[in-house]
Amino acid sequence: MTLPASYSKNRLLKRFSALGPYVRELKCQNGYFFFDCLAVCVDAKVTPEKREFWGWWLELEEQKQGFIYHYQIGLFDKNGEWRAMKIKKKADLEHLESTLQVFHKRLVDSFDVLKLTLIPSANTVTLQTQVVA
Repeated sequence: MTLPASYSKNRLLKRFSALGPYVRELKCQNGYFFFDCLAVCVDAKVTPEKREFWGWWLELEEQKQGFIYHYQIGLFDKNGEWRAMKIKKKADLEHLESTLQVFHKRLVDSFDVLKLTLIPSANTVTLQTQVVA
């Protein structure tokens, strides 16, 4: 799939920004977009600059057949880096997966409006509750 010339990186970023506070523009490049969500604070007693969060992140990459998406879940650590990890606390995992599903529905709807194809990667995370496509 080749993007129409009218679908520039900036146009897609504008569309993705409308999905909510998920797109990280500084990590995006032509044909590659990065989204994340800090869903659950691990310990609210820690000073804000040292807090860690359970959450998810998405890498979205343009390919010939469409945009391939790859979700991962894990820990956003105090150094500002994502680490893939299993989340043991059921309530935290359920909340995290809920935020991911809400986002994914918005993403799918946005791709439908743009008439673009969205394809899961072979190694995207499998959720306990399936992502609504």
